[in-house]
Amino acid sequence: MKILVTGGAGYVGSFAARHLVATGHEVVVLDNLCQGHRRAVDACPLVEGDVADTALVGRLMDDQRTEAVMHFAAATNVAESVANPRYHYRNNTANTLGLLETMLDRGVRKLVFSSTAATYGSSAGIPMPLQEDAPKEPVCPYGYSKLAIEWMIQDFARAYGLTYAILRYFNASGASADGGHGEDHHPETHLIPLVIEAALGKRDQVDLYGDDYDTPDGTCLRDYVHVEDLAQAHELAVKACPEPEGGGIVMNIGTGSGNTVMEVVSAVERVTDRKVPYRVTSRRPGDPARLVAGNDRARALGWQPRFAGIDSVVRTAWEWHLNHPKGYGDEPDA
Repeated sequence: MKILVTGGAGYVGSFAARHLVATGHEVVVLDNLCQGHRRAVDACPLVEGDVADTALVGRLMDDQRTEAVMHFAAATNVAESVANPRYHYRNNTANTLGLLETMLDRGVRKLVFSSTAATYGSSAGIPMPLQEDAPKEPVCPYGYSKLAIEWMIQDFARAYGLTYAILRYFNASGASADGGHGEDHHPETHLIPLVIEAALGKRDQVDLYGDDYDTPDGTCLRDYVHVEDLAQAHELAVKACPEPEGGGIVMNIGTGSGNTVMEVVSAVERVTDRKVPYRVTSRRPGDPARLVAGNDRARALGWQPRFAGIDSVVRTAWEWHLNHPKGYGDEPDA
C-alpha cells in the first residue's frame, strides 16, 4: 500500500514508518522537523514541510498516488497546551481539517489517526482497564484537540465515505531492539527517559508527583506500551480499515496491565545497576491514579504486544540512552 505518514520523523511516527517499509508498504514521510529528527527517517523518503501546507500535501498525494494516510503530526506537550491552547488547536485540530479536505479532494479515503488516552481525562471512578466506550472528559487542551479530531474524522466518514482507524495509545515507551532508534524529546516529559537521565547523572533527580494514590505503593499507575508494538498496531490498523463504504474502528493500544511510577524507578535501577535519585512532590492536578488500556479490539486484529514486562521496555530505552547520549544529535545545541 502507498502510505503518506505525517509527523513520520517523530518518536512514534518514525517507528511506524520503518515498520511499514519492513512489511512491504511504499512510504513517504512528511514532517516539519520542529519536534522530529531527520536522522530518525532512514528507510524511506522524507519531505520537509508542514501539514498546514495543503498544496504541498496535495502534490505529495498526487506524486505518490497515495492510498492511505497515517497522521501523527501534532503538538503533544500537555503543559504547553494549557499555556498556549491556540497553538494546539490550530496545529492539531485545524491542520487536520485541512488534511482531511485534501484527502477528499485527491480521492484518498483511508486514514489511521494517532490519538491518545488523554481523551479519557482523569477517568475518576471508571473501572480499569479502560474500554473504548468509557466517558471522554479531557482535562487539558491537548486532550480536547485530539478528541475534536476524532469527532471530525467520524463526521467525515458518515458524510463522505472516509474509512478510518483511530488508535488511542497509552504511554509510548522504549527504543528499537537494535539500539539504533529511540526517544529524543526537547524538552523531555516522559517518565522512563527522565528516570534514566537521573540514573545517568544528567539531572539531579526525578520528581514523583504524589505518593498517596490508591495504588500498590501510592504512586500513579500507567500502561507502558513499547513503541515497536505501537508500530505493529498501526500497520494492522491500516489493513483493517473498512473499504469504500465508510466507517471505521476505534481502539486502545496498551498492554492491558500497568506499572506504578515507583515500579518504573525500580526497573531502571535493576536494568542499569544504578541508584536513581528522586524526590516525592505534591500531586499534579488532573493526574488519575490508574490508567490502563482495555485492548480486546486491538487483539481481535491479531495485535500482540511483544514487550510485556516493564524491564524489557526499560532495557531497550537504557541501551538507546547509553549509546546515544545526545539522542539523534541533530539539535542546534547538540
